[in-house]
Amino acid sequence: MIEALRGLGYNTATALADIIDNSIAARARAVELNFVWAGAHSRIEIRDDGTGMNAAELDRAMRLGEKNPLDVRSDSDLGRFGLGLKTASFSQCRRLTVATVGADGLQCLRWDLDVLAASADDGWHLLEGPDESSASLVESFGASGCGTLVLLEVLDRVVTTGFGEQDFLDLIDRVEGHLAMVFHRFLEGTKPRLRIRINGRGVSPWDPFLSGHPAKPWHSPVSTFGATSGVEVECHVLPHKDRLTEKEYESAQGPDGWTAQQGFYVYRNQRLLVAGSWLGLGQRRGWTKDEAHRLARIRLDIPNSADADWKIDIRKSTARPPVAVRAWLIRLAEETRTRARRAFAQRGQAPRAPGGKEVSQAWRADHFSGGMRYRIDTDHPAVRAVLDEANGLLPQIRAMLRIIEETVPVQRIWLDTAENRETPRTGFAGEPPAAVTEILHVLYRNMVRIKGMSPEMARSRILLSEPFQNYPDLVAALTDDE
Repeated sequence: MIEALRGLGYNTATALADIIDNSIAARARAVELNFVWAGAHSRIEIRDDGTGMNAAELDRAMRLGEKNPLDVRSDSDLGRFGLGLKTASFSQCRRLTVATVGADGLQCLRWDLDVLAASADDGWHLLEGPDESSASLVESFGASGCGTLVLLEVLDRVVTTGFGEQDFLDLIDRVEGHLAMVFHRFLEGTKPRLRIRINGRGVSPWDPFLSGHPAKPWHSPVSTFGATSGVEVECHVLPHKDRLTEKEYESAQGPDGWTAQQGFYVYRNQRLLVAGSWLGLGQRRGWTKDEAHRLARIRLDIPNSADADWKIDIRKSTARPPVAVRAWLIRLAEETRTRARRAFAQRGQAPRAPGGKEVSQAWRADHFSGGMRYRIDTDHPAVRAVLDEANGLLPQIRAMLRIIEETVPVQRIWLDTAENRETPRTGFAGEPPAAVTEILHVLYRNMVRIKGMSPEMARSRILLSEPFQNYPDLVAALTDDE
């Protein structure tokens, strides 16, 4: 049975997060993780400053399935099945040692799967005391005061063939990123409820929602489903890359990248269970993760009394909304997805000039029963200037524009965007000011010298045309002294 439970699907990061849940339940304020590299003898230590356990409590904690998942639990309880500590540990190691300092002083029990496999009977041999290889570590921990030490040894699921020290270091980085995300609401603030250190280095919280960032185009007020359900939702649209610094952009993408991190973030008692998923929701079929909605992230809080209704699994990694809340969640998610798509398509900036006036765009989308087509807006000043002066070339120019419209490489743009995780550069992005000024001079001369506009009116018209609304200083510098 234990060998079968090792295959529940934990990775090292999710397993350690499950173990830390027990520290939080024990009211720990600090958790120390130590990754000790020694080849096949490597180990992972998790120690906290919680309340510790007496002998009877430790015995129950080491049993599999001690809790009934149907039992009523306290609001702050992060467990459910009574399996997390054991299954999470067994998924990574063959020897699990738990030492605790509580009312009965230092107590220590361990599971050793090799001992079980070699035993002549089929008994469940829970061993007292540490293995001799870790006796000194447990002894020194016992002298440190209260709290609990979890020791994972014989890491056969971690230190596999070809696994080296650099792989161990990379694993530490992945674990840090995961814990920073899962427990970010515990780690936040000047006086956080929890501090986590890995090999002596503090773990900083990773906020999926960029809370308080001034460039966020939208976030909703908190919405509650019913008066007593305890289910709350807050919708967020993150800033486009163009509105973030390089450091902010790299940080905000999260452990798995922008596209993978979109969707709902499901929390139970402020502990993150699901990080970025559309939860199988959608009007006709479940939404998939795509580039257009990469800026959409939705915080969803549920109480631990709703575990069965939301089908929370042992690993605390999946959730399925009950039928009663699905329509409500779909409505909120659709609005968020629509706003996120708009922010993504507009590169994080609405087409407005200083003062909020509407900007003339070079392209428009025409919707009809068969779909939609992208058309060049012939009222855009740059296009209109050419058409008005075309004379005998007008038919050829119109034909050229139509060919451009009918051959917009939509699929190629979409593939390049999806594969390269990068939006095609438009709006003179990355171009030097001289390149923008060169085009501005052409438009300005046409308006002033050919169409007879005043310099003020010409500058005003240019400032209301895409993409020059983003360059007010260059427009203001245009003069007729040429």
